[in-house]
Amino acid sequence: MNYRETLKWLYAQLPMFHRLGAAAYKDNLDNTIAICSLLQNPERKFKSIHIAGTNGKGSCSHYLASIFQNAGYKTGLYTSPHLLDFRERIKINGKLISKKKVSHFVEKHQDAFQSIKPSFFEWTVGLAFQHFAEEKVDIAIIETGLGGRLDSTNVIHPLLSIITNISFDHQNLLGHTLAQIAGEKAGIIKKNVPILIGESNPALVQIWEKKSKILHSPVYYSQNMFVHKKEKYNPHKNYSEHTFQRKNKSITIYSDLTGIYQKFNLPIVLSAIELLKKDFHFSEESISKGTSSVISSTGLFGRWQLISKAPRIIADTGHNKAGLEQLVEGIRRERKQGIFKGKLHFVFGVVNDKARTPMFQAIAQDSLIKKAEFYFCKPGIPRGLSAHVLQKEASSFHLSGGRYRSVKIAVLKAIAIARRDDLILIGGSTFVVADALKMKMKRQI
Repeated sequence: MNYRETLKWLYAQLPMFHRLGAAAYKDNLDNTIAICSLLQNPERKFKSIHIAGTNGKGSCSHYLASIFQNAGYKTGLYTSPHLLDFRERIKINGKLISKKKVSHFVEKHQDAFQSIKPSFFEWTVGLAFQHFAEEKVDIAIIETGLGGRLDSTNVIHPLLSIITNISFDHQNLLGHTLAQIAGEKAGIIKKNVPILIGESNPALVQIWEKKSKILHSPVYYSQNMFVHKKEKYNPHKNYSEHTFQRKNKSITIYSDLTGIYQKFNLPIVLSAIELLKKDFHFSEESISKGTSSVISSTGLFGRWQLISKAPRIIADTGHNKAGLEQLVEGIRRERKQGIFKGKLHFVFGVVNDKARTPMFQAIAQDSLIKKAEFYFCKPGIPRGLSAHVLQKEASSFHLSGGRYRSVKIAVLKAIAIARRDDLILIGGSTFVVADALKMKMKRQI
């Protein structure tokens, strides 16, 4: 099979969570263990960092990869889901895995894997680990797909485990309380491996402390290591300047990721680098260059991404209550700084298994958002919620606008209506952003 045929086969034959949802979720690691065994355990042949969390793990993964790359290390990066190209999931030094390697891997192992019946994600994890082992990476940054304890990536034994934060998402699979969700995320804590906690909820501290004590794993809290003091946002040059307090020292970091939530992610990243200095060398320049060149170094998309300036169009992958709360705060910042003075247009879509009431509550709390013109749309995957249902549910929160059968139609309608001093926000789901970025790639925006 060529690359196109290979992807078509993978999508057709294998359960794929981002398309099907819970039906594709596996509640054990048996398949991944069997795959790794057939591949002669590639996950044991490279050093790694493991990252879980409800929000921010993608940004943190890319920050770390960029810093390692700028420090001169051959860096593997495994993330999910992809936005434009399947190969975004597997990179080395920002370079996508080759199409030929994807096709060769599937062709070579297709028969052997049939008895295992792996999911799409399990196939992808095996491919990533094999690629990183064969290419002899110095370090691999591995992001969990869902949860932690039962996530397919949880067969590695990393140098450092990181949990960015805990909030509500995928409750049907991970639990309906923060404690239950935290317990699932805590599943990535390994014996004698340091664990770094990002946003520390006092109600969850006992979960981290108990698990780390049992496994003799030292636990660190990024909020105790780097305290965020202030941020300066330059929308015209598209960067943010962050000031942190580290003990008695003030540290300034520049970032090309300008979402307001990066003030929560950067302390995690800087703390991780501090903990990893016993194994790797990082100059101040490599750290500074790494945080300020994440997009060019790693090819990250969809994090408060500026698509157009007049009208201003921003796409962001925030897709749950906590993510949308930060989105609202970002909109407030844009208005406060006078970046847009006109009307807000919100191209909004979600997937059908999300808890939508908390999402509506998050965006309806602000008067500016409530006055926005909404463009309710269905992301182009089987899990996409119909625009009709979304519009009806949103109306009970006094959010109003038209409905559109696709993201493309919704975006084009917003562009046709918006004035030059308006802001068009595209979000609600990773897959809404993906559909919009495909338009940008085709120069339809």
